[in-house]
Amino acid sequence: MITLDDFKKLELRVAVIESAEPHPNADRLYVLKVKVGEDRKTIVAGIRVHYGPEELTGKKIVIINNLEPTVLRGVESQGMLLAASDGQNLSLVTPERLVEDGANVK
Repeated sequence: MITLDDFKKLELRVAVIESAEPHPNADRLYVLKVKVGEDRKTIVAGIRVHYGPEELTGKKIVIINNLEPTVLRGVESQGMLLAASDGQNLSLVTPERLVEDGANVK
């Protein structure tokens, strides 16, 4: 269990995927370029089996914006996207209605 204070530390934001490229060193990963308000970030995500790059470009998603960067197979990831999975299927968490990228998710 985490406390409400722990949860409040997460900065959840809406981002728009500007590009999705296959990771040069991993078959299951994409290197995503995302726009979060005025900021741009790189996110490495293991969703390549479930989505083609054409499905991702222009898609609005929810990310953890303040996650400490980490290097995944040689590429720095500056956030994490949110997705739901039942073991076989994966679905990105997306806003239901039109909101600007950079919007807070509460």
